[in-house]
Amino acid sequence: MDAVTPATEQPETPAADRTPTATPRLIATDLDGTLLRDDKTVSARTVAALAAAEQAGLQVCFVTGRPARWMDVVSDHVHGHGLAICANGAALVDLHDGGRLIDVHPLATADAIAVVEAVRAVAPGASFAVERTSGIHYEPHYPPYIVDPRADIAPAEKLLADGHDAADHPILKLLAHHPELAPDAFLELARKAAGAHGSFTRSSPTALLEISGPGVSKASTLARWCAERGILPAQVVAFGDMPNDLEMLTWAGTSYAMANAHPAVLAATTHRTHANNEDGVAAVIEELLGRR
Repeated sequence: MDAVTPATEQPETPAADRTPTATPRLIATDLDGTLLRDDKTVSARTVAALAAAEQAGLQVCFVTGRPARWMDVVSDHVHGHGLAICANGAALVDLHDGGRLIDVHPLATADAIAVVEAVRAVAPGASFAVERTSGIHYEPHYPPYIVDPRADIAPAEKLLADGHDAADHPILKLLAHHPELAPDAFLELARKAAGAHGSFTRSSPTALLEISGPGVSKASTLARWCAERGILPAQVVAFGDMPNDLEMLTWAGTSYAMANAHPAVLAATTHRTHANNEDGVAAVIEELLGRR
C-alpha cells in the first residue's frame, strides 16, 4: 500500500447509498471506530442487525487489529462459524472456543529486528512492543493501551532475542510508537525505511504503527477465508474507518467508509455510512436486508 495521502473533498451521502453489484453473502467489519461505539460497546441496534443478517443467510466476519485476548467485546455476537480475523490478518481465531488460534501468519524474527533497527535510525525516540501469540511485551518507554502484568518490559532487542522466554511463540505484529511525529508522517517514514521487511499500517489516532509479516493484511486473510467458502469478492460488503482497513475495503466488492473515517479511507471507498456512534454498520445491514 502506498503512503497515506489526503482525500479530496467528497459529499456526505446516506447509508446504503448504492446497491451492491452482487447479492451479498458476507459482511466483513472492523471493530474499533466502526462496529463498536467509542465506549467500546455494541449497541442494541447493532446486535439486532448482526443477528438478523445471520438469520437471513449472510455470514458476518469480524476483521480487526485487536489480538484474540481483546475479543470479548464481540464474542457473544458471533454466530454460525464463530471465526474472527485478528491482529490485522495475522491470526484466525475461533471465538466459540475461547479465542483459540486456528491459523497464524507471523512476522519473522529477523524481519522484526530489521524493522526495529531501521525505524530507530530514521525516527529516534521510537519505542516498540512485540505482540506474540502468547501475549504482549514492550520497551520501558512504550505506552501500553492496557498495562499487562504478565508483560516482559525490556529493550526490543532483548524481547526479540532467541533466548527470550517467549521466543518460541510466533510474532503476530510489532508495534512502534513515536511521542512527537504526526501519525501519517511516521507511517510514511517507517515504510520507506523498512517496508521490505513487513506490512506497515496504523489504526490509532496517535503515532502508533502496526507491522505484520510481508504481505499480511486484513485483506490477505479475508480473501483466503472467503476462497475456502466459495465467496467471491463481489459478494462481500466491508466496513472500516482507518488505514489498516484500506486493503480490505479495496478488495471487497462493496465497501463502506464510516462518517468518522480517516481521509484515506474516505478517498478509497465509494460508499458512506453514519459514524460508529450512530450505528452506521447497522444502518447498512438494515438496508441490505430490506432489499432481499
